[in-house]
Amino acid sequence: MPELPEVESVKNGLNKLISGKAITNVDVLWINIIKDPSISEFKERIAGQVIEAVKRRGKFLLFFLTDDVLISHLRMEGKYRLENTDVPRTKHTHVVFELDSGEELRYLDVRKFGKMSLIAKEKWTQHPSMLKLGPEPTNEELKIKHLVNALKKTERPIKACLLDQTIVAGVGNIYADEILYDACIHPERKGKSLQLDEIKDLRNSIITIINKAVDKGGTTIRTYSNAFGTEGGYQTYLSVYGKKDEKCSRCQHTIKKIKVAQRGTHYCPYCQK
Repeated sequence: MPELPEVESVKNGLNKLISGKAITNVDVLWINIIKDPSISEFKERIAGQVIEAVKRRGKFLLFFLTDDVLISHLRMEGKYRLENTDVPRTKHTHVVFELDSGEELRYLDVRKFGKMSLIAKEKWTQHPSMLKLGPEPTNEELKIKHLVNALKKTERPIKACLLDQTIVAGVGNIYADEILYDACIHPERKGKSLQLDEIKDLRNSIITIINKAVDKGGTTIRTYSNAFGTEGGYQTYLSVYGKKDEKCSRCQHTIKKIKVAQRGTHYCPYCQK
């Protein structure tokens, strides 16, 4: 599933490709992609609106239109592609936004798990998908006090806490492993067991790892690519994720893989005691 750095890269590409263009029509080929409103209302409302900007909140893409905001979650395999109308649509093309430029913005999704919602611009922050999102992993938004309060009573392993979008928005499985390795924290440690100094280290690692991944355009493990069809570059900088049985670059001990919070989890048992 694309995490914050990948969605940020898609957002940046879409802004360059489609900002200022108007949607003339929408062709919905797989109705389950549209979460709300109804298909008929979705198509009627969005036609004629200009794409003013594409933004991001957590793992969600936000298409700011003339009157509405289109909230899009890519889930496992979702992709956007800008194509000329003469380029054949593939079998995985499920939503097509026809633009006044004569092009089509196509949403492709092999697994069909992605979701889109259309909501009035003044109400987008009140959409159910937005209400419980935690702070963005930035110096400005992610505060020590917030992390202390979120972790101080929880019995959950810290890996599960990092995956909880109400605690920090945008972190998924890949970056949770990388963050915990960077902070030298075992993924099975209970959230409430972390001391203040460890929480400070954790916060710094969250911000550092996410920023580095954004800078490299995200991580391509299988199929991720940005709006230009370009793969991410951070996979060459991964320290533990996907490196089971390889040597830790810090201590030369063997990286292990276990299951935490129902997710495959990579860590160094020597560095992350």
